[in-house]
Amino acid sequence: MQPVLTAGEMRAADAAALATVNHETLVDRAGTAAGHAALRLLGGGYGRRVLVVVGKGSNGADGRVAAAFLARRGARVTLFDAAAAPAALPRCDLVIDAAYGTGFHGAYDAPTVPPGVSVLSVDIASGVDADTGAAPGTPFCATETVTFAAYKPGLLQGAGTGCSGDVHVVDIGVALPPSGAALIEDADVAAHVPPRPRQSHKWSTALGIASGSVGMEGSAILCTRGAMAAGAGMIRLGNPGNPSAAWPTEAVRVHLDGPRWAEDFLAAAEKCRAMVIGPGLGTDDTTQEEIRTVIARAPHPLVIDADAITALGDANAARALLAGRDEATVLTPHDGEFARVAGAPPGDDRLAAARDLAQRIGAVVLLKGPLTAVAAPEGMPDVLLASAGVPALATAGTGDVLSGVIGAFLARGVPVHLAAALGAHVHGRAAARGRPEGLVAGDLPGLIAAWLSEDGHHG
Repeated sequence: MQPVLTAGEMRAADAAALATVNHETLVDRAGTAAGHAALRLLGGGYGRRVLVVVGKGSNGADGRVAAAFLARRGARVTLFDAAAAPAALPRCDLVIDAAYGTGFHGAYDAPTVPPGVSVLSVDIASGVDADTGAAPGTPFCATETVTFAAYKPGLLQGAGTGCSGDVHVVDIGVALPPSGAALIEDADVAAHVPPRPRQSHKWSTALGIASGSVGMEGSAILCTRGAMAAGAGMIRLGNPGNPSAAWPTEAVRVHLDGPRWAEDFLAAAEKCRAMVIGPGLGTDDTTQEEIRTVIARAPHPLVIDADAITALGDANAARALLAGRDEATVLTPHDGEFARVAGAPPGDDRLAAARDLAQRIGAVVLLKGPLTAVAAPEGMPDVLLASAGVPALATAGTGDVLSGVIGAFLARGVPVHLAAALGAHVHGRAAARGRPEGLVAGDLPGLIAAWLSEDGHHG
């Protein structure tokens, strides 16, 4: 995992570093790192024309060091003061954005960059809020960002994602404090999803799924196939109303007759190791009551998704219901579902929003989006981030697959906070292997199984 530090946490780390190293040394290290990144983008320095936009603070100082570094390597370097730069920059081979760093707040209108010219941002694209990723003006849009010591949330969410380009984290000798957030990487999957022991059997990783009422059978099929792809050894699939569909052959269906089905599902899933409830169940009063019964009495780690999130009500009602559970719980809302529980949409800072709701309801919250934030009520780090999602995932049914993947990881013994974050990472990484146009949810299980089977992605 890569630590993710807010602007305040980064300031504290910088201040602590000054006890052992002077400010000029840190600036020299940062500026030199930016200079090396510039050389890589340019393919060499001799004769290249580089424009450097510099501000008054440490970010500008880093830019001046980078400018001197490039000049020593034969580049023709021109400095522009950020407060007096022209509206449009002249033709060049590279623009280095060192105008404003992580301490910037407000709106900044960056000068226009000539067409086809790359931009290297120092620490963060100027005009982007380091914590929220908000950019109310017209910030620089970098080809690459070289950031120092750790990721900042604004590089990963909001407008910051599109303005940052390829992000490279450079160590400049600043010791990092324990961070409140961390970014999931590929290696974390193999490190935290345990391999199947030779003596394992199908019940060792069994998963109970309550999903897919009449007319919504697709939700249950997608959730089940996602769980099987992620290693669930047995699926006990309960479908209220006993709808008919071409069910996955490997799933064992549980017939849930009549409007009162919670008791039968709980009995059928008793031997399982984890449970998923919600996709495609419906929102009528009786169904919602049955969902709440399952949530209150489920004896296993539980994924609450889709219609089951609606059954929770607001944050106070959710906390009251979840407080009686002995096992771990994760909610997986999209923005609309989040707003119904939290009382307001997530806003710009998705990390803070997920963290706040997790603390309010006393359960893990996975807030879906281009940056998926998985917050736990306590612990360090208390927010895990999955940034592997791709636009192709914005299609019906992909969330059902994700809930199945998380359920399977829970059944394999992964702690709930990690299971949710790793599930989101795998979901995104697998989708990136699919076709960029026309990807549908039904494509994902095969892509997930293939990605998890590659060397380095499994235990």
